[in-house]
Amino acid sequence: MSFTVRQLALATLDRQLLLERRRIGVADAVRRVCALQAQTPASPYLALWNRVRDFAPEQLDAAFADGRIVKASLMRITLHAVHAEDYAHHHAAMLSTLRASRLYDRRFTSTGLDPADADALLPELAGFLARPRTGADVENEVTARFGEHAHRVWWALRTYAPLRHAPTGGPWSFTLPNTYLDSSVAAGAPSQDAGAGTRWLLLAYLRAFGPASAQDFARFTLLTRPAITQALHELGDQVVRVAGPGRAALFDLEGATVPAEDVPAPPRLLPMWDSTLLAHAVPGRVVPEEYRPLVVRRNGDMLPCLLVDGQVAGVWRAIDGGLELTAFHKLGKAAWQGLTEEAEKLAALLADRDPAVYRRYGHWWDKGLPGARTTKVKA
Repeated sequence: MSFTVRQLALATLDRQLLLERRRIGVADAVRRVCALQAQTPASPYLALWNRVRDFAPEQLDAAFADGRIVKASLMRITLHAVHAEDYAHHHAAMLSTLRASRLYDRRFTSTGLDPADADALLPELAGFLARPRTGADVENEVTARFGEHAHRVWWALRTYAPLRHAPTGGPWSFTLPNTYLDSSVAAGAPSQDAGAGTRWLLLAYLRAFGPASAQDFARFTLLTRPAITQALHELGDQVVRVAGPGRAALFDLEGATVPAEDVPAPPRLLPMWDSTLLAHAVPGRVVPEEYRPLVVRRNGDMLPCLLVDGQVAGVWRAIDGGLELTAFHKLGKAAWQGLTEEAEKLAALLADRDPAVYRRYGHWWDKGLPGARTTKVKA
């Protein structure tokens, strides 16, 4: 059997809990979807609102506060929220990529220091970050050793050292300045085996985004092709090849199911950088190729998107008193009704937390976005 383009999209949406909101705890939901992009504090909250039935932001507040969910630099060298028991494995898988992205960057090499100089600070850093510290606290601590280079040493370490962001309050748990905690014992001693970590992460990825290709997994993680090929080989019959519409080989978990082509996909208002939109190499699974330049801006910003029948159909933003929805093409009455109902519920949630969410990204609308229709929904 060969899966169609629509079936692959539906499979991703199903595994991402976007075909139906599930009655599931927030920590279990985060584990189920592998990871939530978290470079903007609001995004994990809005991602879970789209996925969890009767989601209350306080549930995620508590999970961050008690460490059941960890926010840290991981895949694609950016911040993700992951289940605490997955963190050590994901970090082991990503460590080489995270470390190389900083220690071989000119911003570090220009100091004249050796990577070993930064690595030698890790045990001391773990002790210092046994309680929450700001970046300025860490820089002050290491200035005696590295002098004027302390800022760049910390810039490197805060990306690849085993540490997490500590919640500091605010509407989405995290506010500036960023505050850090050691995570070397977040869920027991971290695995030092990069291969085992990669296998763990690949299984989690397929469970959340499959069927998918090796290129897709590389896109989601920035791991190297040799590391991915080795992981696929070592996983043996836990992973199987499946047929799809393109030339790239697709892989999935043994026994995993894919929805039928006629399964309906409900409307959703996805947050900025929703992982669903970033998990595959080839445009088109849920982002039509012609819309990709509209939702992924020149600097990499990915705008909050409208999903209609499982595909990105436009964008949304917060405005005074509610939300504004912009469709890139003409939508039917039923689609608008579904989007409006979702927008009313989201606007009510934001009114209690952060009515101006993502407002700093409003300049993309100011520069002009094509739209067949724009609708404003009051909170």
